[in-house]
Amino acid sequence: MNQPLAGYAPAPVTARMENHGNNMLKVAMQTGSDLFARVGSMIAYEGFIQYEPNPPAVRQIARDWMTGEGAPLMKCSGDGLLYLADYGADVVVINLNGDGISVNATNLLAFDTSLTWGVERVKGLAKFAGQGLWNTKISGQGWVALTSRGKPIVVDCGGGDDETYVDPDALVAWSPNLKVKGKRSFKAQSLIGRGSGEAYQMAFSGQGIVVVQPSEDSTDRLRFRG
Repeated sequence: MNQPLAGYAPAPVTARMENHGNNMLKVAMQTGSDLFARVGSMIAYEGFIQYEPNPPAVRQIARDWMTGEGAPLMKCSGDGLLYLADYGADVVVINLNGDGISVNATNLLAFDTSLTWGVERVKGLAKFAGQGLWNTKISGQGWVALTSRGKPIVVDCGGGDDETYVDPDALVAWSPNLKVKGKRSFKAQSLIGRGSGEAYQMAFSGQGIVVVQPSEDSTDRLRFRG
């Protein structure tokens, strides 16, 4: 190999999903272990891998989605190595071990088809966000890959009485067992909430984590509908 390019070669496979750098996902594909991935995210693959856009399992769940709430998914199957990316966004890999995570659809890159998933409305936010917030809840044993516009921070809510506040347009994912409510801040209207266009935040409390990205580009957010 040309010596200047040697440092960019793929590393040996050590897990079902892993990062190649910060902005690329590598998936070790095997027959019988299929994957759901965002349509258009495949950038390269090795071996024999097939793709099925909008498979029946996705169409069935998509009936519960409102216009603009869901991400188009394809089913990937076969044997080989699959590389995914989303326009240079950072990739975060999570191995669920019987637990779950609630993910904003625009930040969902890929997940194992063996996981249980569905689209759920987040209660208590309708008065802040029109018809409210819809997220994809994923749980079980398997792998999930998220994207973040920049390096994310993972905040541990700690399980105490204190609340963690997040601008809705910076939110990536959270533990589904957390309590969520909206909070409006009229006095800080010109200082906060610049991503969402409104001076309100989402307040999280309980035992779990919240994943926050540094970008607040509301053009990426199709989940709020007035």
